[in-house]
Amino acid sequence: MAHYFADALEARLAGTGIELYAAFAMRTITAADILKAFQVYVTALSNIFAGESIGMLTREATSIHIIDFGILYGFQWPCFIQGISLRPSGPPILRITGIDFPQPGFRPAERVEETGRQLAKYCRRFNVPFEYNAIAKKWDSIQLNDLKINKSEMLVVNCLYRLIYVPDETASENSPRDDVLRLIKQIKPDVFLHGIINGTHNSSFFETRFKEALFHYSSLFDMMEATVPRENQERLLFEKVNFGKEIMNIVAWEGTARVERPEPYKQWQLRN
Repeated sequence: MAHYFADALEARLAGTGIELYAAFAMRTITAADILKAFQVYVTALSNIFAGESIGMLTREATSIHIIDFGILYGFQWPCFIQGISLRPSGPPILRITGIDFPQPGFRPAERVEETGRQLAKYCRRFNVPFEYNAIAKKWDSIQLNDLKINKSEMLVVNCLYRLIYVPDETASENSPRDDVLRLIKQIKPDVFLHGIINGTHNSSFFETRFKEALFHYSSLFDMMEATVPRENQERLLFEKVNFGKEIMNIVAWEGTARVERPEPYKQWQLRN
């Protein structure tokens, strides 16, 4: 942990935080490597819980539409797909709208579209009827019509740990974060699953933010230390591409360039 905080402080003092964070974003890491890294991290439990909850709540549905804000690589859905394929009455029709932030470069939708192709392969393997709609744009610019909602479907909205990357009122006069939550209210889902990081390291004042970030990441690194060997390669990869990237943004950047903006759970309750 000290290594990542020291690097971020050095970048802040040298004014190179933007270049280093951009290098993190442009780094090419395969989905297979990311999956191996995520296997060592406890958030996988929340993905399993979310999938099982959706499975129970939609067990009578013949058609399910999941709108996933922040789908990333779609690792949260194979277990769910396999589960619904085993239903005695046969698998329901599954539609997933995969939403993510546009990627840098000439193909902003490349990752979210590739996620759809991989999920389609998995559905063919388990004979689950499947449709996919990829959306790669700023979340507050998404309109209800983009989601292609069919009222006859069981509608699920899933958003796990990614809404913190949408700016709040401290970064933008009109809070895009509230705009996304208003869109979800317009959707009127049958099920809404919202996972958050209960964090207070979003202060506009650097010293306060730095101190709170130290407390937050100390607990995460302590958890890793107690459960995964320090030399584990998947752990090292996860720490670099997740914790290291987050710490760099929190410490080295200011203003709208700082995209890591978690909130305490009580603040999320007020927004919802």
